[in-house]
Amino acid sequence: MYRLDSARDHVLGLFRIVVGFLFACHGLKTLFGVLGAKAPAVVGTWPGWWAALIQLVGGALVLLGIGTRVAALICSGSMAYAYFSAHLPDGWLPIGNGGEPAVLFCWAFLLIVFTGPGRFALSSLVVPSRARAETPPVSATHSVE
Repeated sequence: MYRLDSARDHVLGLFRIVVGFLFACHGLKTLFGVLGAKAPAVVGTWPGWWAALIQLVGGALVLLGIGTRVAALICSGSMAYAYFSAHLPDGWLPIGNGGEPAVLFCWAFLLIVFTGPGRFALSSLVVPSRARAETPPVSATHSVE
């Protein structure tokens, strides 16, 4: 399993890109009525339009790796809010209340908050030394098999 450690930053970077892309697409769908949406959200309505704006902007920032940790924290919080306000009243378990995407996005973004952007982040082009400092190197003493 130690052989996989060398790919850690690359996989975290790809994970961040995919999660950010999917979240931004969800925001695009809701805001503009594209990608299979029935209709766009009415501008300024709470919470739908504002949540979609967070999804689009936050997802794009996470996708690009700009302000990754802050954007991911806001995205995670918005999904926690979505779960507790929209899904939890219909039952406790996500499988029964339709809240699985909200829970998965919430925890995926929380993981990104703690792991940082990984590779392929635009922030590493601006401040390379800081980007390397965000993701500490993997040592054999801290690896889990």
